[in-house]
Formats: sequence, C-alpha cells, structure tokens
Amino acid sequence: MSELALRRPLINRRYTLELRQHMAWYWQALILGASLVLGLLVSGAILVAAGVPAGELLNEFVLYTLFDAQSLKSVLFQASPLIMVGLAGCLAFRARFWNLGLEGQMIFGAIGATAITLWDIGSPSLRLPLMILTAMACGLLWAVAPVLLRLKLRVNEIVSTLMLNYIAVNFLLHLMYGPWKDPKDAFPYSPKYESFELLPDLPGGLSLSIPIAIGLAVLVLWFVSISRAGLYLRFVDKSPDVARSVGVPVARTILMAVLFSGALAGLAGLMVAAGQEGRLTHSFYVGYGFSGILIAFLARNNPIAATCAALLIATLFVAGRSLQVFYQIPFAMVQLIQAVLVICVASSDFFIRHRIRRVQGGE
Repeated sequence: MSELALRRPLINRRYTLELRQHMAWYWQALILGASLVLGLLVSGAILVAAGVPAGELLNEFVLYTLFDAQSLKSVLFQASPLIMVGLAGCLAFRARFWNLGLEGQMIFGAIGATAITLWDIGSPSLRLPLMILTAMACGLLWAVAPVLLRLKLRVNEIVSTLMLNYIAVNFLLHLMYGPWKDPKDAFPYSPKYESFELLPDLPGGLSLSIPIAIGLAVLVLWFVSISRAGLYLRFVDKSPDVARSVGVPVARTILMAVLFSGALAGLAGLMVAAGQEGRLTHSFYVGYGFSGILIAFLARNNPIAATCAALLIATLFVAGRSLQVFYQIPFAMVQLIQAVLVICVASSDFFIRHRIRRVQGGE
C-alpha cells in the first residue's frame, strides 16, 4: 500500500447543529452565568478604553457600591422600581405577550397618583394608599387596549404597546408644560408632593418601596408557581394551541397576566415619582422600559431571578453615576453595558437550545 493511501483518513468527519431536547437546569445556569461573566469582562474592557483605570473597576462596582452603607441604600432604593418593571415584563412575557409598553404604563400610573395629590382626594392618612391603588389601576387600564386588540383583532402587541408609549409620553409633556406645571417656576414638573404623599423611610433609612417590591416579588412567585392561574400560564407559555386543546382558558389567562403586568408597571411609576423625584417630572420614566425588558430577559421570566437582575442593573446605575462624577464617563455608557449584557445572554440561549454534534461515517 502506498504512503499516500496510508495517510488518507479511514473515516469522514462532519459536524451538525441539532436542537436539544432537554438540558439540566444547572447546565443552563452555568451557561447563563458564563455569558454574564463574559458580558462583564467586555464591559470592563470598554470602560478601561474610555479612561477608567482597570484597578478601580472592582472598587467602583463592588467595594464602593455594595460594601458602603450609603451606596448600598442607594442601590436598594434604585432597585425597587426596577424590580416592579422586571416583574411586569416577566408576567407578560410568560403569557407570550410582548409588552413593550412598560414606560407608557409607568407614565399613566404616575399621572393617576399625581392627580390624587393635585385634586386633594382623600384625607392625609389615606392619601398614599389611594395613590398606590390609583397608580396600579391606571397602569392596568393603559394595558387593556393592546391586550384586547391582540385577543379580539389579532393586532400585534409589539406595535400597539410601542405606539401607546408615544401617546403616553406626549400626554405627559402636555401636562408638564401646560396645566400641571409648577406655578412657582417654568420648569416642566408638577408641584411638589406633600410629606404625607411621599413614600416614607423605615427605621434604618430604607424606603418603604423596598419591602413593597420584595413583597410583590413573593406574590408574583406564588402566582406563577403555585396558583391555578400560574399553572394555566405555564401551559400558555409552552404552547397556546395545546393549552387551548386541553381546555385551558387561554384568552382569560393572557388577559389576567397582562393586566397584572400593567398594574405592576403603574406602581413602578409611583415609586419613581413619590419615592425618588418627590413630584411628577417630564422624564422620570426614561430608561425603565428597556431595563424592565432586560431584567425579564436576564431572569428568563423567573420572579426571583428578576429581583436579582434588578439589583444588578441598580448597581450599574449607581456605579455609573459615580463614574460620571469622577471620570466624566457619560451615563450612556451604562446603557451600552446593558446592551452588551443583552447580547451575551442572547448568545447563551443559542448554546442552551442547540448542540454541535460530530457525525462519523465511512467513505
């Protein structure tokens, strides 16, 4: 046999891409964690290129932020509305309803709460509970139109929720530059809330918004994991057609999940207006809609994971403000980091759903 024949391979090898039937949860967690680490490494490289010393990254994002009492309070304070919009996204996405109208629902939640303050509805002791209920009701109502359009007329909810965002933003601007503008100056915000209309601080300096957010995260976890509606929601999430064929009330389940989502987004609007701003402003909602979608995406629509992801995003926000002050890094850099994390997590989904298999065959 010639030397050339001896060197010829006895088998041909090729690679095929296959869909995975199942992957254990711990492997999924490992792949997702690796993607987040990769995203953080890429983000760190971007910040170093922008002028932040590499040795200061750990200090800015961990030591000065999470191990400093005042900064940790700021993270928790910032995380409260993020948890709400993250949970809102999780609920809607579990129903296969792509609710991109979180910002619009936030806006109308805050508008409803502010109307209570401007019109002096209720006694001072009942004012804050009325504001909370009104904010949730207004957020819920702003979600009614797109979900009914989807269920009754099959209108794509991505388009309807986005368009309703524009309506909500322009209505807010009309109020801030018109009838609700603070008469004391010419800036586009409402008069300040009274002290009894603000979310109070608890002993230790923590805002009331923090236990509210944690309590609602537990409620959403119970809703999606234990309740009958949560069981229906899992059927709808896997396959609406199969769910409908086995008798699951698909339309009612989607409607309930989306309305709950809108109520949580409306409450997030109140948390920003009455917890952080102290009034209604023309731009209080900016960035929260994208962050809610990001949190739900990172968490794979899991309420507990969404709470953790909201804390991560809040840490980025607080550290980003520090970078603005000390290194003149624009806040848009924080949004760039969020985008990097989204890309990395989206890439991890490919490896969770697919595998590369080597196929061997004879000549």
